[in-house]
Amino acid sequence: MKSLIQPQPAGSGTVQGYIATLCDRYRFLQRVPVGGSACGRELSALILDCPGPRPTGRVLFSAAFHGQEWITALILLRFLEELCENLRTGKSMAQVEVRRALMGRTLFFVPLVNPDGVDIALFGSASAGVYADSVHALGGDIPGNWQANARGVDINHNFDAGFDTENAAMPIAPAARRFRGERPESEPETASLCALCRRQSFRHVTALHTQGEEIYWQYGTHTPVAARMMAEILASASGYVTAKPDGAAAFGGFKDWFIDTFHRPGFTIEMGRGVNPLPVEQMPAIYERTREMLLLDAML
Repeated sequence: MKSLIQPQPAGSGTVQGYIATLCDRYRFLQRVPVGGSACGRELSALILDCPGPRPTGRVLFSAAFHGQEWITALILLRFLEELCENLRTGKSMAQVEVRRALMGRTLFFVPLVNPDGVDIALFGSASAGVYADSVHALGGDIPGNWQANARGVDINHNFDAGFDTENAAMPIAPAARRFRGERPESEPETASLCALCRRQSFRHVTALHTQGEEIYWQYGTHTPVAARMMAEILASASGYVTAKPDGAAAFGGFKDWFIDTFHRPGFTIEMGRGVNPLPVEQMPAIYERTREMLLLDAML
C-alpha cells in the first residue's frame, strides 16, 4: 500500500490532516489533545495500545521541537503508519513480528511539539498570529533561520535541566534560536510535554531531531545504567553513533529533563546529515535507514 506520508514540506495543517487520516484508517489509533502552542495550535498525541496479556509499559516518541526540523514529524508519522499497518495485517517489519514484539506495550507519539515554529520556518512570520511583527523583527522571514516557537523561545532549551547554566552562545532575549526563556516550562509547548510525562510514567522517551546521525543518551548523575546498552543497540541497528553533546546542546533539552526528573532512559536521535533544514527528498532514505532502530526503540 502506498504510504500516506509523502516527502513534501508539511506544516501544522498538513500534519493534522495526516493524523486525522491515520486515525480514520486505523480505528485502534487514538488521538488525544495534550496542550496547545503559543498561537493556539493543538499539540496532539497519538496513542497506539498494542494488545497483550499484561501491560509492558509506555514509551513516548516526539519530534519537531525546532522549526527547521519539521522533517522529523514526517519520519515519525511514517514509522507510526508502518506500525499500524503491520499490526492490522499481522505482517512483519524489519523481520520482526510486530504484534508479538509489542504485546502489551503502549506507544505515544507527539509528532509536532513546536507547531508554531514549524509553520514560521515554512511559511514565514505571517503564520505567527499576534506574534507576527516580533517574529519578523527576529528574522522569521529569513529562509532556514527559525528554530524557536512563536514567542522566540527555543523549546529544547526551556526544560528544567541545567536551566541556569551560563553559555556565551545563548541569547538573553527572544531570538530565532537558543533563547531558553525566562524560566523553565515558561512556554505552553514545553509545559504540555512535561505534563504528559508526569501523567503517563513512561519507561523511556525518544526525541527526534536533525542532524548528525548521532544518539545522545546521558545527562547528569541520574542516567540509568541500562541507557548506554539501549543506545548502543539503537546505534547498531542504524549505523548512527552514540555521542555526548557539548556547548549549548548539553543541557536544557527534553531528554535531559526526563532523565534528571524520572531517572529513566531518555534519548535524542539526530537524524540525517547535512545543514538544517534537511532537503525533504532525504526523508525516505533517512526513514529506511532508521526504521529498524525506531522499532527496537519501541520494543526496549
